[in-house]
Parts: sequence; structure tokens; C-alpha cells
Amino acid sequence: MTISFITSLLEKKAPLALQEDYDNAGLITGNKNWECKGALVCLDVTEEILEEAIRQNCNLIIAHHPVVFKGLKKFSGNSYVERAVIKAIKNDIAIYACHTNLDNIISGVNGKIADQLGLVNRSILQPKNGFLEKLQLFSPTSHSEMVEKALFEAGAGQIGNYSECSFVSEGIGSFKPEEGANPFSGEMGIRHKGNEQKIEVIYPKWLRHQVLSAMKSVHPYEEVAYEISSLSNVYQEIGSGMIGELPNEMDVVDFLKFLSEAFGQKCIKHTSFTRKTIKKIAICGGAGSFLTHAAIAAGADIYVTSDVKYHEFFDADGKIILADIGHFESEQYTIDLIYDILRQNFPTFAVLKTKVNSNPVHYFVNE
Repeated sequence: MTISFITSLLEKKAPLALQEDYDNAGLITGNKNWECKGALVCLDVTEEILEEAIRQNCNLIIAHHPVVFKGLKKFSGNSYVERAVIKAIKNDIAIYACHTNLDNIISGVNGKIADQLGLVNRSILQPKNGFLEKLQLFSPTSHSEMVEKALFEAGAGQIGNYSECSFVSEGIGSFKPEEGANPFSGEMGIRHKGNEQKIEVIYPKWLRHQVLSAMKSVHPYEEVAYEISSLSNVYQEIGSGMIGELPNEMDVVDFLKFLSEAFGQKCIKHTSFTRKTIKKIAICGGAGSFLTHAAIAAGADIYVTSDVKYHEFFDADGKIILADIGHFESEQYTIDLIYDILRQNFPTFAVLKTKVNSNPVHYFVNE
């Protein structure tokens, strides 16, 4: 099994096109065509993690955080990043990062946090736009069902919980075959008219190549008439953060105790209690203060995230409880998320979860 075979599965789940502009998700070191002996899943790539991979005979490390965010100009071993990259290269270990692309899908990092809290009625807190395209094409009526079927199988026509969505309209198409043409119908040099159907479907833009390939593979025309347009509609399945509800309302103190136990965090920073009970919860794994106003607008009782700076706590403005549970703590279950995806698809392949706690932050609790 090659490394690319494994990473392509992850990219089908969380396409690299969904990563933020500042990110560096994907294969960072190694060759995608290497045979994979074993995979080690972790949150961060450190020297200790690499030593663990070597001991476990894993030549692929799948991490949430990219070990390299910005370009490296030197490899002199003066930083943990340089030392980790040097060790990976010397030991032929591939490093793959599945970061903000995994954050931005509804079943990704925030979905896993929601699982830990038992949230229901979930949706993306801040959906993104610019990720949808619409394909319009023309097919002879006799072949339109076959064309639609191919488009659906390629991933087009999915809208929320509905699949095989399309719009079909009837019309008359015309063309005149010129010299060198090999027409499906009609005669050379004579203008031909026939019954056609206009088929319209939407799809995520990263599926464009496979949708067009599927269309061309079954379409009877030598030259397929089609048009692609970008949509400004938000894509409800893609975006930042998540909002959901507890099955039953909880007292605010009881909820914070529950939150503390669920994420193994003895110290939770939070704003003043602006309400007595908690029902609607906004969440964002990692640094999420940029979504505070979105959480307020969504009517959340509390917003659970991390890396909130002092002045950013003021953004709660008495309208919401803002709780910071720590960066590592908020994303720790991402290891389980990636591990489960791989195990479900490759049950006999050697996939391991790291036993190294890479959290660089420690807490002194004066009890």
C-alpha cells in the first residue's frame, strides 16, 4: 500500500482545497509513491514523535498540525521544526498534515468535539461560500438519464441531506456537422435539429475534474455543450466552528464541570456567567476567538474554544459565556478521528495512535 493510497482517502474526506490560505496541509516530507509500512497518528510532530515512529516501524506520520507552516531557509537544527524535518528525511519518514481542511468539514474536528459533548441539532457556525459550482449541459433526451446517473456517481447533485438533485428542462438543439466531424445524429453539411434536455447540477468545486470526466465518458456527442458557473451560495457542510444543543439543559456550573471532565482540563478560563443554564453551545477547536461574534449572532449560551487573548474576552460583551479550554485539549480527540477513518477503511493495516503527549502547555494548580 502506497502512502498516496492512504492520503488520498483522507483527502476524499477532507479535500486540501478546504484548507485556509495560511495553512500547509498535505504531504510535507517523503514521497507519495513510497510503500507504507505503518502509520502513526498524532496532533503535533516533534522529535519524540519521530523517535516513536522509528521504534514502531512507521514510515508515515499523520498529524493534525503541520510541522512546517512557513518556508524554512536553513536546516541547521537550531529549532525543533528543523530538527524534526532533518530526522524525518534521514529516516525516510513521510509527514502528512490534515489541518484546517479537517477543521472545515462538518464531520471533522468540531464534529468530534460535539461528539464528546453529546450535542444534537448540529450545523456549521460560519459556513463558507465560493466552494460550489453549477454545471449546465445539453444531452439528447434519449441519453439524459444515463448522463445524470454518471454525474451523480461522480459526486454531483448533493445538497445537504439530499442526493441526486438536478433540474432538467426540455428544448430543441441544433448543429451542422462540418468536415471532419463524426456526429451522433444528423448528416454532414446539413443543419440538424433534435430533442434535447438541459441538465443542471451543483457540486463542490474540487470535484470538477471527475464530474466532467464522468459526463464526457457517457455523453454520446463528440463535442459536449456545457457551461460551468461559480456560485456565491454558502456551502452549509463546509466552514468554521459548529453550533449544537445539549439534549437537556444544564446548570452553568454543572456544564463547566462536565466540560472539564470531558476534556481533562482542570482549569477553564471563562467570562462572567450571563445566564444560569446552558442549552445551545458554539464550539471551535483550536484558536477560535474570530468566531465569538458569530456565536453570539447564532444565539449560543456559551462558546467553547481556545487561545483567547485577554482583550478578546471582552468581545463576549455580556451576551455570551466565553470559555477557553486550551488548544491541545480542544483538539486532542482529532487523533481518534483520523485513526478511526483509517481503521474503518484499512482494518488490517498497521495504524497506531501516538502515546506521546505533545502538549507544550502545563498547568500549576495550587490546591
